[in-house]
Amino acid sequence: MKPQTIKIFYWALTLLLSLAFLGDAFGGITKQQAGVDVLNHLGYPIYLMPFMGYLKVLGVIALLQTKFNTIKEWAFAGFAFIFVGAAVSRAAMGDSAGMIVMPVVVLGVLFLTYFFWNKYRTINAK
Repeated sequence: MKPQTIKIFYWALTLLLSLAFLGDAFGGITKQQAGVDVLNHLGYPIYLMPFMGYLKVLGVIALLQTKFNTIKEWAFAGFAFIFVGAAVSRAAMGDSAGMIVMPVVVLGVLFLTYFFWNKYRTINAK
C-alpha cells in the first residue's frame, strides 16, 4: 500500500472515531437521558457519565496529537477497554446480539485505526 494511501486511511478513520467519541463524551458530560437509561439498565452509577465523558475528550485529544506516541498508545488502549467492557456488560445483561455487536464493531474500527497508525508511524520514521 502506498504511503499516501496509508496516511489518508489513518486520518480518515481517526477523524471519524474522534467525532463519534466526542459525541459520546458530550452525551456523558451533559447526562443525556439515553445514557442514563443505559447505565441504569447495566447497573452502573450515573456519576460515571461525566467522568467517562471527560476521559473520552482527553482520549480524543491524545488520538489527534502527533508528538507523544506513548500517550496515543494509552488512548487506544483506554478506548479498547471501554468497548470491550461495553460488549461484556451488554452480554452479561442478556441484551440482544445487535446491542453486543455494536461495541465490537467500533472496537474493530479502533483496531483498524491503530493498525494504520502503526504503518503511518513506520513510514514517517524512515
